Amino acid sequence: MPPLAITAFTATSALGRGLDAHANAIASSTGGLSPNDFSTAPLPCWIGRVAGVEDEPLPREHAQWECRNNRLAWLALRQDGFSDAVHAARARYGASRVAVLLGTSTASIGATEEGYRRLEHGAMPADLHRPAIHTPHSLAGFVAHVFDLEGPCLTVATACSSSAKVFANAERMIRLGLVDAAVVGGVDTLCDSVLFGFNSLELVSAAPCRPFDAERNGISLGEAGGFALIERAAENADAPLFIGYGEASDAHHMSTPHPEGLGAELALRDALARAGIEAGDVDYINLHGTASQKNDEVEAALVARSFPATTRASSTKGFSGHTLGAAGILEAVLTLLAMRDGVIPANLGATTPDPLCGPQMAWHAERADVRIALSNSFGFGGNNACLAFARRGVVA
Repeated sequence: MPPLAITAFTATSALGRGLDAHANAIASSTGGLSPNDFSTAPLPCWIGRVAGVEDEPLPREHAQWECRNNRLAWLALRQDGFSDAVHAARARYGASRVAVLLGTSTASIGATEEGYRRLEHGAMPADLHRPAIHTPHSLAGFVAHVFDLEGPCLTVATACSSSAKVFANAERMIRLGLVDAAVVGGVDTLCDSVLFGFNSLELVSAAPCRPFDAERNGISLGEAGGFALIERAAENADAPLFIGYGEASDAHHMSTPHPEGLGAELALRDALARAGIEAGDVDYINLHGTASQKNDEVEAALVARSFPATTRASSTKGFSGHTLGAAGILEAVLTLLAMRDGVIPANLGATTPDPLCGPQMAWHAERADVRIALSNSFGFGGNNACLAFARRGVVA
């Protein structure tokens, strides 16, 4: 596919607000997980909580969208000059030529939970009687409202691949001439549905997660928001490039990946083909690496059999926790930072490597020249996505 430029990007997570906070955490191998102090009932586990969200309500002009998820979106949008870049794109192309394509798995369901906890005579309390925040489209609707954009506005909810798949949507819309630019990304925030839902599946670890560790025993949940602005690649621009993507749905099981990684491998091969590269061209892979038994088992085997030892690979969920619908954009941003800074993130949390892992694993932070990189996102139901990025000038 013709490469597209990523002219602005940002993320906010338990590692902090904006690119510098994330780059510093990666460089120093300092994670953001902390003991659970969020759920409305005790649940011994560790979480990746964004500090200060509850202290910063939306401005009055956006008050009808008030909820934790949109607060985190608002925080993330104001980092790294991202809002200015979107306003400039709107002025350059027109409001109807900029799409809003966002992924989320729970959207603002936390506000709906709160409403049911304090029903008034069987009805939603007056302050939460705002239908727009009780739908999966709350996030995308809010962001389109903030920028007064009139282009296509879509919500993608494919579990943990949601905010990776929106990159593919953007490529298709730009290639078909429907839009000239797209705001892509995603936001997911902590809530009881997420914490107790995953705990009921026996997927939550009581300790900080340990991706690809032989003794791993579950995930740590987190929250994050991130965004990228995608446009056609302009001459002489210095922006990193989005060069390919792969999508697949193996539909093997509602919550367990195909045992041989069939869907994940289809997505990987699709991404390499669209990017016009070979596995040996890839310098770094940001792995999905949740620290669940099955995901890590399948992904470790896929990487070991597909890539040379010169390709480096790690999961960053030991830093941020699993941010679900926001994992795709958060890890795409961390991949872009690895390319920018030449730092391979450590596979934080693991001390005893799973024997299925190959020599590609970067157990500790490394310095490297990262020219081409991939980011994997594998969701429940077999929804898989793989994104490919490159530095300007690396691919034709």
